Amino acid sequence: MTPVAEQADHSDGEGIRGERHGTAPTPLSVLDLVTVGSGRTATDALRTSVTLAKLAESRGYHRHWVAEHHSMPGVASSSPAVILAHLAAHTTRIRLGSGGVMLPNHAPLVIAEQFGTLEALAPGRVDLGLGRAPGTDGATAAALRRTDRLNEGADDFPQQLAELTRFLDDDFPDGHPYARIHAVPGPVQATSPGGVQSPHRPPVWLLGSSGFSARLAGTLGLPFAFAHHFSAQNTLPALDLYRESFRPSAVLDAPYALIGVSALATDDENEARRQVMAAALNMVRLRTGRPGLVPTPEEAEAHPFTEMERDFVTSWNANVVHGTADQVRTGLDDLAKRTGADELMLTANAHSGDVRLRSYELVADAYDLPRPA
Repeated sequence: MTPVAEQADHSDGEGIRGERHGTAPTPLSVLDLVTVGSGRTATDALRTSVTLAKLAESRGYHRHWVAEHHSMPGVASSSPAVILAHLAAHTTRIRLGSGGVMLPNHAPLVIAEQFGTLEALAPGRVDLGLGRAPGTDGATAAALRRTDRLNEGADDFPQQLAELTRFLDDDFPDGHPYARIHAVPGPVQATSPGGVQSPHRPPVWLLGSSGFSARLAGTLGLPFAFAHHFSAQNTLPALDLYRESFRPSAVLDAPYALIGVSALATDDENEARRQVMAAALNMVRLRTGRPGLVPTPEEAEAHPFTEMERDFVTSWNANVVHGTADQVRTGLDDLAKRTGADELMLTANAHSGDVRLRSYELVADAYDLPRPA
């Protein structure tokens, strides 16, 4: 099997490099966790995602990604491909993608078929972001993968990635067991008699929170997305490793690194602190094996935090850019300067969908992003 970097030409970064709007130092994008607050439903969360995608498109955000999580009551994004198809039906320009699909949870052919379908629904604006973590706890991962040998999936990630790329490009060599198998929709439709197929196929991104995916993305010449929002201590080492490892490819001639950032802007600084405390309590519960719906600020104010929990909250919120729109802009500008990130992908974690939507509006205003006509 040839290296993954030897994939279809994407016109050297087509669909990857974002455009700056307004006064933003880097392109701004959205990471949507489709969060479900207490007293709300998954239907409410998914409707908010549609509203958010339309808002992001109208205000000049570059892309809208959905993350794969499982067995978490407060997160309704267990099926990114399904959600992305719905968002594609309600948008026309913004790039849509997975941030990400957890490759070891799925057969590569299934992912190629799902994202080939998405590409057919929204030609030229679909991203395929891939991760190697399960996106859940060990027991749920075992149920997803039908095996308790969980390290096997992560260790096989480069091979799974190579197989997925072959399916996306429809170029298994003669004699390979999969040479007669085609991911449809896909390139085979262009090579069939009378066939017509879009020249695009989803660009592959590697996602990570440590050095493994950073090095692999660099070696293969792929764009890289780092999870700064929950692994801030590893951000600079991982980005350095990605850039040092980078080898030009048919996809990119230079490194392109995006970082996920937890950011929440409100009209009032005190309200921002209230909102991020509720999101932090949600993380406390998740990290201690008690996942639930995202609590309200009032629930967080009434919660009897232990000393250990308070230490965790302090550490967690130190990496959440929050406050008024101007304060968030200052924090994002500083982060972009410190990391040299080519793109910032913002995730606004809050109990209320209205608070999340308002945050993205305020950030757009702070950077003078375009307003809908």
